[in-house]
Amino acid sequence: MADQDGGAATARAVCLGESMAVLLPDRPGPFEAVGAFRPSVGGAESNVAAALAGLGVPTAWISRVGADGFGRRLTGDLAAAGVDVSAVAVDPHRPTGVYLKETGGSDLPHDLGAGRSRLHYYRTGSAASALSPALLDDPVAAALLDRAPLLHLTGITPALSDDCLELVRALLARPRPGRLVSFDLNWRPALWRRRDPSVLPALLNAADVLLLGADEAEDAFGTGDPAALRKRFPAPSVLVVKDSGHLVTALDRNGGAVTEPALAVEVVEPTGAGDAFAAGYLAGALRGLDQRARLRLGHLAAASALTAPTDHGPLPDARTVAALLAADEQDWAATRISASGIVSPALTATNPPGVATATNPPVVADGGTRSLPEALETLGTSGHP
Repeated sequence: MADQDGGAATARAVCLGESMAVLLPDRPGPFEAVGAFRPSVGGAESNVAAALAGLGVPTAWISRVGADGFGRRLTGDLAAAGVDVSAVAVDPHRPTGVYLKETGGSDLPHDLGAGRSRLHYYRTGSAASALSPALLDDPVAAALLDRAPLLHLTGITPALSDDCLELVRALLARPRPGRLVSFDLNWRPALWRRRDPSVLPALLNAADVLLLGADEAEDAFGTGDPAALRKRFPAPSVLVVKDSGHLVTALDRNGGAVTEPALAVEVVEPTGAGDAFAAGYLAGALRGLDQRARLRLGHLAAASALTAPTDHGPLPDARTVAALLAADEQDWAATRISASGIVSPALTATNPPGVATATNPPVVADGGTRSLPEALETLGTSGHP
C-alpha cells in the first residue's frame, strides 16, 4: 500500500468500483453439501488493481466498504497485494457486499459440472452502492484521479445505483489530457434487471480503451462480432473483443485489427480470468508494448487466474514472460499452461526442460536477474497505446 502522502503521486493506474467479501466452499458441489466456507475477497475492479500491482504498475483502488470485518479484510488484503487503498471510504451505516462461490466437480445432484462455477451475490444496499459524484470532492481521491495516467471502470458500477451511474458519467466527462480511461463491460444481467441498460452504450463509447467479452456483448447488444462492435462503438481508440478460450481481437479506429489466439490452459477455476486479462493488456499499454504483446500479456495474466482456485494466481517470472511475448506463432500456439507450470518450445533450458513456474527466479541471458516490471519496461517503447 502506498502511503497517504505518496500514493496520489505514484499511482499510475486507478481502479474504481465495488469489491466484496467472498466465501469460498471447502469442497466442490451444491451448497447443501458444503461443510464450511473460507473468506477471501473479490470484485472486478479490485481484481484488476491487484493484478496490475502484481505486474509492477503502482495502482490504487477507490471504493467504499462497510465498517465491518469484511471491509477491513478487503482493504487489508488489497494493501498486502501492493494496492493503494488510501481513498477507500468506510461507511458507518451500510455493509460491505458479500458473494458466495459455488463450484462444480462432485457427483451430487444439482452439481454445476467440473470446471464450472456460479456466484451468488448479496450486495443490495452495500456501502459501494453509495458511491456518488461527491467522491470528486475528496482530496485524496481527486489527487489520484487527476494524476494517474489510467482510470479503469466497469459496467458493474453504473448498475449499482443512480448515484453510481452519475459518478461514472462524471468521470467519463472529465477532461483527461495525457490520460486514458479503460472500460470493461463486465455484463451482469441480474443487476440490470432492476435498472435501464440503455445507458450503457454511451458510457462505453466514451472510453479510450473498451474491453468486451464476445458472449457478454452478444447478450447485451445482440452481437459478439468484433467488426460489428467496432461500428457500434466508434469513439474508443482501441476496442478489445475477448472470445473466451479462443482468441482476442484488438481493433483501432482506422480499421486495423490484431488477433491473438488464447493459450491452452488446464483450468482450475475460471473466475477472475477476464479481470486478469484486462490487467495484463493495460499493463502492456502503460509500458508501451505493441498490440500483439499487450494481447499476449493479457492472455498470460488470464492463465494465471485460470490455474488458481481463487480470483488471483501467481504470474510467470520475467524471463518466461519475455520469451513468450517474443515467441513466434508456432511456439505460442504450442504453449501449454497448468497449475504446475508452463511448457513451451519458446522457453530455453534455463528452467527445467521446457518448464517454467512461478517459483523459478527471473533470469536474463547475461546471467543477471531482473523483475517482471523491469522486463516489461525494457520491452516497452512509449508511455501510451
